[in-house]
Amino acid sequence: MNTVPMWTLNNGVEIPATGYGVFKVKEGDEVFRSVLEALEAGYRLIDTAAIYGNEEGVGRAIKASGLKREEIFLTTKLWNTDQGYDKAFEAFETSLKKLDTDYVDLYLVHWPGKDKYVESYKALEKLYQGKRVRAIGVCNFHIHHLEKLLEETTIVPAMNQIELHPLMNQEEIRTFCKEKGIQVEAWGPLMQGKADLEAPLLVELSKKYKKSPAQIILRWHVQHGVLAIPKSVTPSRIRENIDLFDFELTSEDMAKIDGMNENKRLSADPDTMMNGFE
Repeated sequence: MNTVPMWTLNNGVEIPATGYGVFKVKEGDEVFRSVLEALEAGYRLIDTAAIYGNEEGVGRAIKASGLKREEIFLTTKLWNTDQGYDKAFEAFETSLKKLDTDYVDLYLVHWPGKDKYVESYKALEKLYQGKRVRAIGVCNFHIHHLEKLLEETTIVPAMNQIELHPLMNQEEIRTFCKEKGIQVEAWGPLMQGKADLEAPLLVELSKKYKKSPAQIILRWHVQHGVLAIPKSVTPSRIRENIDLFDFELTSEDMAKIDGMNENKRLSADPDTMMNGFE
């Protein structure tokens, strides 16, 4: 079993340096088996969301794992249709019930949308102050969203979870978040399965380090201080994606991977993504 280092968020809470994401993992047996497999492989950070529709299966797997609840760092997210101060509290209680837990470790506003993310985040601040969550943050926030949030709220987000991978390395927002003490987390770190794992550079580095191209990409995230949450339902890949902490890329090789950047977004742009917003 792999041991994952712990990183420290801006409020002193520790979080594993890599995690397991369950986006598009089906509710029921698939998510139950996959989360159990991840926990057995050594993952202790599980990332779900209300919109994924699999919180119940995640909760069942955590209970069935035999691990203590406090050994697992559990993240879920507030969906767009639940934004707004009062609705956010209701959505949070629904997530808790589905997850069968009395707290979550990290609660995130899933997308900024147009005009409700500040009041939604203020609800998260209240949950944090009431010790219902151990840390709060956001997903898919551009710099201008973060600037507005920092101006109008009191708690600096512990996390900004964004699309980030070698084809879109988000250097500008990483720098901004580092200056503000906000941890960056990458969803789709392997480009949502669209990564060109046969790219000559990745093949070359794979041979050099005796690691898979996917492990090379995930290690690049780690060395940039970015917390990646790869998703897979294949047991061998689940185990492979956490086996990142017994090698180190040279600064030259890091720079070569940086050079793959094309600012190529594979998912929605947060400025135009209004799905589910009223």
